[in-house]
Amino acid sequence: MLAQASAWQPPDAAARVAEDLTWETRRMPARQAPEPASVCLLDSSYGAEAASLLYRAYRNDPTYRWLMDTSRPGYDHRLRTTLRELLRNHIAEQRPALGLVQHDRLIGIALISPPERRLEVTESWGWRWRMLLSAGRRATRRYLDFHAAVMACVPPGPHHLLPLLGVLPEYQGQGYGEQLLGALHDWCAQDGASQGIVLDTGNHRYMDFYRRNGYREIGEVRIGPVREHVFFHPNPQPLAGIPGSHG
Repeated sequence: MLAQASAWQPPDAAARVAEDLTWETRRMPARQAPEPASVCLLDSSYGAEAASLLYRAYRNDPTYRWLMDTSRPGYDHRLRTTLRELLRNHIAEQRPALGLVQHDRLIGIALISPPERRLEVTESWGWRWRMLLSAGRRATRRYLDFHAAVMACVPPGPHHLLPLLGVLPEYQGQGYGEQLLGALHDWCAQDGASQGIVLDTGNHRYMDFYRRNGYREIGEVRIGPVREHVFFHPNPQPLAGIPGSHG
């Protein structure tokens, strides 16, 4: 079982910390080895901290810079609003999220949409109305078209989808992304009905990262100047790390 957010520590944390330090020591000089972090299954209280983290993680993302139109004033407001509404819908639908925590600070997060059919965010008229009022018509239209194009690349069958995945900028490049992705694979692998994991990115810096972790590209979305790449991790197998729970 993953720990709940109120505890901020998963069972067998000491063992996972030892594994993380061993892996990081091989990857980086000992003097640069980052402090260990733990992964937990977040509860519904994580919203505010997660919204701030996602904003910082996606602020310079090329896809969102176009979707929210950096050429017009108010980009930061539109980005914050969009990420907040996506997160709000995720929580309202009671979908899971994994958090990466260090010293009681949330430094990474992965939102997970399980294979069970639920209302997509773009199908919610409440979400559309709030987006129109806060982000504006152009940003809402761009996001709707973008989301539809990405979903058209998803292969048939039950899959886990990752709508948002991010690590705070100052913690990137230190192995925390691999740790979060490994725990995510463990969690999703507990669902035997799932055929794999689907995610997308328009940031070329992350493409090799996903390929190294077993993902292959299955589609490309071209919308405006955006080239969003859709990746698939087939039949996820548990990695050595934190076991997941779907109960």
